[in-house]
Amino acid sequence: MTTSRTSGAPGTTELRVLRPDDWDQWYDNLLRAFGGMPESAEERALWKSLTEHDRSIGAWDGDTCVGSAGAFTFRVTVPGGASVPAAGVTMVGVSATHRRRGVLTSMMRRQLDDVRGLGEPLAVLTASEPAIYGRFGYGVATHSLSFEIDTTRVRLTVPDGADDVRLRYAVPAEVLDDCEAVYARRVPERPGMLARMPGWAPVMVLDPEGERDGASPLQCVVAERGSERGAEVVGFVRFRVKPDWDLTGSNSSVVVEDLEALDAAAQGALWRFLFGIDLTSKIVGRSRPVEEPWHHMVSDIRRCATRRRDSLYVRLVDLGAALEARTYQAPVDVVFDVEDAFCPWNSGRWRLTGDTKGAVCRRTDDAADLALSVRELGSAYLGGVPLAGLGAAGRVREIRQGALAEASVAFGSVVVPWLSHGF
Repeated sequence: MTTSRTSGAPGTTELRVLRPDDWDQWYDNLLRAFGGMPESAEERALWKSLTEHDRSIGAWDGDTCVGSAGAFTFRVTVPGGASVPAAGVTMVGVSATHRRRGVLTSMMRRQLDDVRGLGEPLAVLTASEPAIYGRFGYGVATHSLSFEIDTTRVRLTVPDGADDVRLRYAVPAEVLDDCEAVYARRVPERPGMLARMPGWAPVMVLDPEGERDGASPLQCVVAERGSERGAEVVGFVRFRVKPDWDLTGSNSSVVVEDLEALDAAAQGALWRFLFGIDLTSKIVGRSRPVEEPWHHMVSDIRRCATRRRDSLYVRLVDLGAALEARTYQAPVDVVFDVEDAFCPWNSGRWRLTGDTKGAVCRRTDDAADLALSVRELGSAYLGGVPLAGLGAAGRVREIRQGALAEASVAFGSVVVPWLSHGF
């Protein structure tokens, strides 16, 4: 079936899989839902090329598109390093003329049914409004950090070996393959990171003038080790410089867009470079990991003005397969009593047994140790949100004494999870 209907006064809205000829109207409705700001031709063309039409839904009132929802085919790293298929839910919007008619709910229902049909155990998204998606079973699973470092007052101490790393400026698009190779080696190391799928690399160097907020065009510096002829790229940073001058001189900022490195020395060399850019007094970053090496290199973390916010939301679509796909940092044997009103096939009792080598999760009639909803399992899934914290908030009920602490330790991650790029 490619079409379905959702009732809502004063008419009936039809859901259907996106047809290529309808993309422009479908996308225009999405842009209007997010404020109506136009995009550059380059940006629009790139998102059009990335749209998976068979995974995109349009809600239509007659000939007018009034709702959109899409999904990208992704793989996400989970604790233990496995790369697990996940639907990257995206491009969700409902026209203001058709609010509160069940359009969003009907699209979420259709989408999760389709994800289940494709055999993907997970759906993930970033939320424009955090209050929206909990009722569909999504829980916040990773956080990101923004910061503003006062480089006039904060000193940086870099690891040994940083002096052996050579840095050079490069045109971002010309070294994209080298930077992607570094990124690919980093992906298995941190839960929440997305394996870069075909066609996605150009998004990393997309540089529309309208989105620079007064800053320079995108710049790139690569970190290399080895002889000049046989140099290996071991890290990179993409950034902008935002000028700000007054009567006292320059108060310009370095805006970090992306930074990855394969080892501590390369990390240190890149951060030292950012600290030393002439005529700048601040380094500004958005959507960075909440735990990153520079936190331990700076002399005064208070002068770095950090702020944490929600990032990736996770929804277990096939609960058993999802919990079996990751490993656990301590032995665990626990029975969950799970409530999942939106995807009732997940409801009921499940026994999870696992350790650092693997896991088995099966339905059971055994007595429950913990009671919770699928939303809490989604939050805890990548190891960044402790089950014990959710229990302290009353969102996980402990039935067997000690079970919550055991499960919370097991679900943790040695490396703090992080969503490496938006979608």
